[in-house]
Amino acid sequence: MDFLKAWFRRTFSDPQVVILGLLLLAVVLFFLGFGRMLWPVLASIVVAYLLEAAVALLQRLGLGRTLSVLIVFLLFLAALAFVLFGVAPIISRQLTQLVASLPEYVSHGQELLAELPRKYPQLISEDQVGVVTDNLSAELARWGQQLLGWSLASVVNFAGLVILLVLIPVLVYFFLMDKDKLIEWFKGYLPRERHLVSAIWADVERQIANYVRGKVLEILIVGGISYLTFIVLDLQYAALLAVVVGFSVLIPYVGAFAATVPVALVAFFQFGWGWEFGSVVIAYTVIQVLDGNVLVPLIFSEAVNLHPIAIIVAILIFGGLWGFWGVFFAIPLATVVQAVLAAWPRHQDGVDNAGTIPGDEPQSTSEA
Repeated sequence: MDFLKAWFRRTFSDPQVVILGLLLLAVVLFFLGFGRMLWPVLASIVVAYLLEAAVALLQRLGLGRTLSVLIVFLLFLAALAFVLFGVAPIISRQLTQLVASLPEYVSHGQELLAELPRKYPQLISEDQVGVVTDNLSAELARWGQQLLGWSLASVVNFAGLVILLVLIPVLVYFFLMDKDKLIEWFKGYLPRERHLVSAIWADVERQIANYVRGKVLEILIVGGISYLTFIVLDLQYAALLAVVVGFSVLIPYVGAFAATVPVALVAFFQFGWGWEFGSVVIAYTVIQVLDGNVLVPLIFSEAVNLHPIAIIVAILIFGGLWGFWGVFFAIPLATVVQAVLAAWPRHQDGVDNAGTIPGDEPQSTSEA
């Protein structure tokens, strides 16, 4: 107990640390309690944050804030209309066609499995093939029921979807137009002495801005190039697969491999073994290699210095808490945690105050 008392007295003797701890606790409790209910507001904040870069660019060109916001907002509405009435129907139609083709794919797959015991009797038996076939049929039946339930739920929630399509643009407009007022209002509830919080946020905000805007641009580029490639190669469900490949970049190390499965399966069932199948696999591999070795270094000018284990753990934790948005913001949130841990006071082996040796120059939080 004396050790805990000494640690508590040492750590929280600094008012800046107390402010940081209370603010983090309040933010965590808020998101845990209201995150799922307020996700339209959070999504609107993200969209407004992305559009703020375009607004700032127009302002640097000499336009006023109001006119810049109006121009960017109208472009956003046009893009949203294109997605809803241009892209979404194509993806929906291709998804329906894919679901209708699943029985044919399953039948073809069962035929291929039935041939394995005859070709490789020393490796696999007919009983093993039967077990695999039964399990596959059961899983497909379960997926079909889930898909049907999702479709019925979508019909029921159609009115809610329409409300969101109206609510989110309205929120985005006000977040852009009244940005300065909202920030000043929020600062009014924070303590005036908040140097540690401001230093951490200045470092984290720079990395979050680089990551979020860069990741959206990466999704658009990878998805767009994949769509054009699949169209040229005459691959079925090109738009649907391009969307899957585009969003796969959200999950480092795992997303590219996961997206390979549907692309390879569709190519195999459409073309069979041959040059057409090989060309699809080669083209997809080239896209992934260029994304990881050329596109990512160009877009992300400031790399997030996180260990791969930390990234995977962050995706599992935040994805489990908040679904898609948790996966999308897993790396920025992990960056926040890293910056807080780097700035948090430590007292060991003569080292004090976030790893700074007394008497030396304090380290900048931007090195976190």
